[in-house]
Amino acid sequence: HPEDAMKFMNETMASIDVAKGRFMAAYELLKQHGTTNPNDIAAIGYCFGGAVVLHMARFGTDLDGVVSFHGNLATEAPAKKGAVKGKILVLHGAEDPLVPPEQVAAFRKEMDVAEVDYVFIEYAGAQHAFTDPAATEKGKKHKMPLAYDEKADEESWAEMSKFLEQLYPPG
Repeated sequence: HPEDAMKFMNETMASIDVAKGRFMAAYELLKQHGTTNPNDIAAIGYCFGGAVVLHMARFGTDLDGVVSFHGNLATEAPAKKGAVKGKILVLHGAEDPLVPPEQVAAFRKEMDVAEVDYVFIEYAGAQHAFTDPAATEKGKKHKMPLAYDEKADEESWAEMSKFLEQLYPPG
């Protein structure tokens, strides 16, 4: 339910050190997994997860890259010059009222000031949760500005795939 999700998100972001600790525990577990190259790790997140991976990049987590799909861009702890180790790809719905233009502008300024290697792609007409095929129905049910956008979904997936191939060329 959206109210429960918002409560969870707000509690997590209010105690970002706890969120960072949980992320790092998962990160260390992933590095030890037999199918993982511990030197080649990127993070991908959708919505709340998109905000989390951006925060982990800001904190200087050793990630080659970060991809955020319709994630919140606001922060109380902006990236400092030299802190972000990997590249960042943000895939954003241009009509997402949950991430207003002021937040987008602040994020871009933050990244530019911190000299982060990032790409920001906006999808015209796309709202929040544009990659979730159930988003339109969820939006109607909960009276929220959510909508699936097949074109933006497919294009954003292709951008993420290209981004990862650039980080980790085949062969």
